Amino acid sequence: MSFLLNCPNCGTREVTDFGFAGEVSTRPTGTPTPRELHTYIYFRRNVAGVQREWWCHRSGCHAWFLAERDTRTNEVLWTALPADAPAEGWASV
Repeated sequence: MSFLLNCPNCGTREVTDFGFAGEVSTRPTGTPTPRELHTYIYFRRNVAGVQREWWCHRSGCHAWFLAERDTRTNEVLWTALPADAPAEGWASV
């Protein structure tokens, strides 16, 4: 299934122009235990619904940005550079 994604720098493009890098998750603080590190790297919520995700515009400006997307419908609610993203109300944290 294809959908459109809006690069904050270049505008709206076909999703095939982008690289998906997974849902946003909270990094362990300090020196993580092996279990904490394993959980951070391998376990994802993989929700059926709205989640915040990392994307890279690989066929364009190569910028990394955040998108909030409904995984059931692929509806993209918003995209933003990390510094411009809404701070609270994250669907995936």
